[in-house]
Amino acid sequence: MKLPKELREKSDLSSGTNKGKRCSIKACGELAVRSLSENAWKAYIEKADLKFYENKQHKIYLCKTHYREANKYRKSQEKQFQKKGFLEDSVNIGKGKGWD
Repeated sequence: MKLPKELREKSDLSSGTNKGKRCSIKACGELAVRSLSENAWKAYIEKADLKFYENKQHKIYLCKTHYREANKYRKSQEKQFQKKGFLEDSVNIGKGKGWD
């Protein structure tokens, strides 16, 4: 039976998301500050030359330094594929194949 919020103890109310989790990167034993989805971040972490341990929850736990490295690579990739404004693109395209 589930007790009301007022009667539960504080330890039961806190979420245990990153408590005691270690960084998933091989040869790193620091405490994790982020837990990220494996589906969304796997490519960025591998491209940043980081090797990680996989787990059943499909989560990647990263310490502060490794998160910074992976996030730096992710932002550089997003910047490359950022949409440009309409007028900037139209100047670069020039004249296309004419309709005769």
